[in-house]
Formats: sequence, C-alpha cells, structure tokens
Amino acid sequence: MTTELRTLGKDDWNVWYDNLLRAFGGASEPAEERELWQALAQYDRSIGAWDGDQCVGTAGAFDFRITVPGGAVVPAAGVTMVSVAATHRRRGVLTSMMRRQLDDVRSWGEPLAVLTASEPVIYGRFGYGLATHRLGAEIDTTRVRLSVPPGTDDVRLRYAEPADVLDLCETVYARRVPERPGMLERRPGWERVELLDTDRHRDGASPLQCVVAERAGGGDGDGSDVVGYARFRIKPVWGPGGAEGVVALSALEAVDPAAHAALWRFLFDIDLTAKIVAHRLPVDEPALHLVSDIRRCGLQLKDDLYVRLVDVGAALRARTYQAPLDVVFEVEDAFCPWNEGRWRLSGDPKGATCERTADAADLSLSVRELGAVYLGGVSLASLAAAGRVRELRQGAVAEASTGFLASGSAPWLPHGF
Repeated sequence: MTTELRTLGKDDWNVWYDNLLRAFGGASEPAEERELWQALAQYDRSIGAWDGDQCVGTAGAFDFRITVPGGAVVPAAGVTMVSVAATHRRRGVLTSMMRRQLDDVRSWGEPLAVLTASEPVIYGRFGYGLATHRLGAEIDTTRVRLSVPPGTDDVRLRYAEPADVLDLCETVYARRVPERPGMLERRPGWERVELLDTDRHRDGASPLQCVVAERAGGGDGDGSDVVGYARFRIKPVWGPGGAEGVVALSALEAVDPAAHAALWRFLFDIDLTAKIVAHRLPVDEPALHLVSDIRRCGLQLKDDLYVRLVDVGAALRARTYQAPLDVVFEVEDAFCPWNEGRWRLSGDPKGATCERTADAADLSLSVRELGAVYLGGVSLASLAAAGRVRELRQGAVAEASTGFLASGSAPWLPHGF
C-alpha cells in the first residue's frame, strides 16, 4: 500500500467529505445537512488515507458516552464516516485505518468503540460484535387498536414547533438515557441532528412536526411538566377508497407508561392517515403490548449497534451483572493483542472487578463475542450453542450468560451517527 494516513485538517474537510459521499453512491447532500456534520466533526479524531493529493479513505470517531448495564455512562468512540474509494479497494486501506483508529482509541483511554455498519460483513474481522437490534414497524391503524393503561387520559398533548420545545424534549431524553443500555448521552450540538428536516428527510411528507405530552403539577411555571414527546411527519396518500396517509415517526420518548401510551394513541388517531411507519424502535417497544393485532404491525428486525471492547478489563469493570459471577475468560484478539489472554471477571448487581490471571480458563471466546454480549441484549448461551464460545468448565456458560443479560430494558441505540 502506497497511501499515507494522516489526521484530518480543516482545509481537507471538503475533499475528505466528498470522497465519503462518493463512496456511498455520490448523491448530493443538502447544504444544511453537510454544514451540520462539518460542525460536529472532530478533526483530531478523524483520519484520511491519501494517495498523493487524492483522498482515498475516510474514518472518524465521535467522543460519545454510552449507557451500559447498571446505568453507568461510559466513554466510547463512535466510529463513523468510514469509506474507501472504489479505485483503492483490496489494498489494505480499510485495515490500516482500523488499525490506526483502534490504537488512537486506546491512547484516548476509551474502553469501547461502537458503530453502525453499512455492510455487516465488514467489521467482524476487526473485533466488532453485533450487540443491539432495532425494530421497524408498519402498523395498519385502520385495523389495529390500542388498549391504554390507567392515567392515559390525564396526559395533555399539544402541538409545538420542534425548535421551540427542543430544550424541553432534550430534558425528557436525558431522563431516559440511564434507563436503557445502548443509549447515548446527547453531546453538545447533537440535538440539532434531531431537527434536520431536508427534502431527503421528508421524502414527500410534511415538514417535521412535534407533539409534547404534559401532566399537571410540574414546575415549569405554567403548572405543567413535559413528560414526553413525539416527532413525526405526515405523508398524504389518497387511494380509491379515500385517505391512506402515512405517519412517519421520527422519535418518541416518554418518562412513564401513561405518557407513552398517550403519544402512541395520538399517532393512531391522526385524521386522514391509515398507517404508522417507524424505522427505529427498541425490540421491547412497550406499545407492542398495547396493540390488538401484532400481526398487522409489520415488524422487521434489523441489526444496529456493533460493539468493540478496546480495553477488555476496563470495559468489563464498567458495567454490572444481574447475577453473581466469577469466571475466567480466555480471550482471543489478534487485531488488538493487548487484550489477549486470561481475564478473571467477578461481578454482581453492585459492581465488578476484571483483572488478568494465570488461573485456568472457564470459557474461551474472541473479543467479538464479548462485544456482542456486552450491552446485555445477546446471550452468551446462544453464542455457545452456535459454537462461538467454548465451555471449559461445566456450568460456566450458564453462570456467565445469566450475569451478562440486561436486567431491565433491552439495549437500544436511539439514533444513528
């Protein structure tokens, strides 16, 4: 390989970003969106591969903080904007960028790297394991009804301009972050991503709309407290029988079951619509327990967040475990050899220790499997049944699998990056 890797400079941004867009098909991007990603870009955490004066590869890493089982929020490198020019495939460009990037992440003291993959086949060889899924849904609201919990009628809903209530919605979001593994703390500027509303985002639908849920007795000065919100667009559709509009749900967060149900009921009841489409719901979405006919909700499971343990010891110490465990892992990690070897993990719901050991191993696995189970949404037992984890001490799989599973909500990534 004759390419050179170097940290991104501000003067290189446009060439670097144009290379990224070309690698993803070359479609133009609205100026508003491009300017926002440039504002969010962290140049000292981004690298480019250069062949002379031509950019042929890109990779970035946002400084995120992600919730892990137990509620702690842990530093994580949000790997993003990865591309290789079609003219330079199979020359080691991607491998060299992944090598450089993981070395950098380790030097920054961040125990985790996370990403969403355009092509899932790519990142397993670099130690990333599939840790969360998301649900897509197409709910036929002409045939499906909701059964809402007590207190739903006590929640008041009102329309608001999305930008006008952004701070209130962000407060709700922040309350939700510690409750579910996989959620990201909103770093400065990232709230603006939630309001992107270009023609590409609309895809023939209305401008972004917002409804907030309020309950009396709050402390915001008008006697009410914002307890949830929904952002959505309406796409008018007319068929032979009349209106068949689509509600395109962008985001919905609520702090309690009644507010959650009130928002979903509102979406179901919007006039001139026949369908709700959502592309990013948690696999344990509560609304699915309120519907009258699950088969008419058009559910589709998709892979989402991939997790890579950059520092095995620090990462496993950062989370808690829902049942006591004391297990020795034999970890394989050829790409980040500092992780290889035996690690003793001792933990329970209160905390954990994880240190190197010379004791006999109980389980053998690669760092990829550790990444998959890290947020508690994937079972070690299922990986063992697939032959991806080897049990060296009888009973060790059951012990470790129970401990690793999330004790509350399923892990979920609330937005892409």
